[in-house]
Amino acid sequence: MKIFTNLSNFISTNKTFVTIGTFDGVHIGHQKVIKKLVKSAKKNKATSVLLTFFPHPRMVLQKDLDIKLINTIEERTYLLEKLGLEILVIQEFTEDFAKLSALDFVRTILVNALNISRLVIGYDHHFGKNREGNFEQLKDYGFTYNFTVKKISQQEISDIAVSSTKIRKAIENGKIEKANIYLGYNFMLSGKVVNGKNLGEKIGFPTANLFIKENYKLIPKTGVYVVKSSIGRKTVFGMMNIGNRPTLNGNHQTIEIHFFEFKGLDPKENYGQVYIRTNAIDDLYQTLLERKISIHPNGSLEIKPWGQKEFSLLDPDSNLLTFGQFV
Repeated sequence: MKIFTNLSNFISTNKTFVTIGTFDGVHIGHQKVIKKLVKSAKKNKATSVLLTFFPHPRMVLQKDLDIKLINTIEERTYLLEKLGLEILVIQEFTEDFAKLSALDFVRTILVNALNISRLVIGYDHHFGKNREGNFEQLKDYGFTYNFTVKKISQQEISDIAVSSTKIRKAIENGKIEKANIYLGYNFMLSGKVVNGKNLGEKIGFPTANLFIKENYKLIPKTGVYVVKSSIGRKTVFGMMNIGNRPTLNGNHQTIEIHFFEFKGLDPKENYGQVYIRTNAIDDLYQTLLERKISIHPNGSLEIKPWGQKEFSLLDPDSNLLTFGQFV
């Protein structure tokens, strides 16, 4: 997946199938829309494009700095790539951008910049200054500028019975299992491990202190949770406490994780992980088997829940290479 943060750098001679939205959470409803877009684009030999916005429009238009999002922009990008998209455009949302009329948005962004052939939108989609643009206007613009508009019906969305708002509420209330069902994957926290006061280590429970720089990232309610992390080539489970440091009576939020069996890991081990997309994964897998190249014990060829057919192996330097193809 290619990522563009500046539309002036995006040039496509091929026609594009585009969907638009914030896609916070990239939940099972979003996944359904995006998979349809990708499949339809491939069938029609077009390029699949997702146009999203950052910062969130409410942060700019309503100065709502307290808004909390399910994903950071990096997490959202990671999740979208797994769905087989070819192009992700992250449009900076500014007050000037918000002033674009519906017509200017269509002409400048969709037609001139993205070379659009088909637009896929939700049943209640509005766009342009003051959200003046709607589905009927888009159909008219489509006739003028030679692109079609596909609307995801309210029934299709209702059948899934999920929304980003529902998921946020579940996470805020500490109902992570419920949120994970709606998301279609495990809710994640991404941050940097920082130095603490090492008090946990002194009592036999060393902890990793997680710092999340994005103040808009939604954090579950205070409590204790089971977590799973990839450290080196191992999946490690642990216990995470969110709140004030339990033994310190601290007055600021902390996220501390104690990993079970952490002593078994080699902290000096240097490794990497690479994701490689291919259009002939079955042939590639068979070729590697014929050449007696070892496949990772937990990485045999299979279709994953996120719609990718994948397998993994280790290179001579112990880097994990994962090959994937959208199916």
